[in-house]
Amino acid sequence: MSRMMKEIREQPEALARTLAGSRRRVEAFRKVVARRKPKLIVLVARGTSDNAALFGRYLLEITTGIPVALAAPSIVTLYGAQPDYRDALVVGISQSGESTDTNRVMEKARTQGALTLGITNERGSSLARIAEHVFLVRAGKERSVAATKTYTGQMLMVYLLAYSLGGGIRMADLERVPELVERALGLEDEIQELSERYRFMSHAVVVGRGLNYSNAFEFALKLMETCYVVAERFSSADFLHGPIALVEPSFPVFAFAPLGVTWASIGETLTKLQSLRAEVVAITDGANREAAGRATRVIRLPGRMREVLTPIPYIVPAQIFSACLAVKKGLNPDRPRMLSKVTLTL
Repeated sequence: MSRMMKEIREQPEALARTLAGSRRRVEAFRKVVARRKPKLIVLVARGTSDNAALFGRYLLEITTGIPVALAAPSIVTLYGAQPDYRDALVVGISQSGESTDTNRVMEKARTQGALTLGITNERGSSLARIAEHVFLVRAGKERSVAATKTYTGQMLMVYLLAYSLGGGIRMADLERVPELVERALGLEDEIQELSERYRFMSHAVVVGRGLNYSNAFEFALKLMETCYVVAERFSSADFLHGPIALVEPSFPVFAFAPLGVTWASIGETLTKLQSLRAEVVAITDGANREAAGRATRVIRLPGRMREVLTPIPYIVPAQIFSACLAVKKGLNPDRPRMLSKVTLTL
């Protein structure tokens, strides 16, 4: 069994440990932002962590009403620009805490007097030293190059950040997340069997919207780095504005399809893909019975979930699929070519 799959299976325990171990710092930070509420939030990250940041952009703006920007680190590191972060909360997200350009932006923000928060899996990392406040992901050592448990841990931290900012996120809801992930893991045998069908897949599209838009990016990234599949990712709204033209019969499309405010858009996309005879796999749960009539195959998580809680459980089947497909293709998902666990970029 790959390390990637082992670490996928560790997620319920890792999430529960992260939640239990974070309460004191989260409550302390909640008092800090009550006294100094930011007018802007800037999220800084690379790679999988950048996908967690994209999730953060949606969740934080939806729940708090505070505008959120995703930083482009090269503006600081390559162009030498001086963005004014003084009235912002600047949040660096990095599993290792050693992403060079993320840390450079965080250093700049702190010298300007910005409120800074680091989200990392490494207590002794550079990011943990640079940031004024730290939310520590307690996922344990992640050895596979493909990030899984640290991604969901970072997403959980974003929920806790929303809670800190008074965003209407309830701790009781977050306490359900490890159980929801445990249920998703129960689909492993079904997904293992499904992955055989896509053994020779070389191109794919992944579609999501709203809170699951970041999962479209993360699933596509996992397909690219572990399975060497050229995977494009789109919002369903953007997909209908042009890229759908590339779809032909049997072309594989994966879609995150929760029932909620995004379903009208996702459902319309699935209907149009159905008319093109595309090979559509929908990831959904027990609340959405319409997806089966619009997709070729459905990965259905047990139970019914509020849309706001779907992003962490929904990415788990995508992680399992990527790990299984890599093995079916004769690849090692733990050691993708040309990649290492920590990427130092300027």
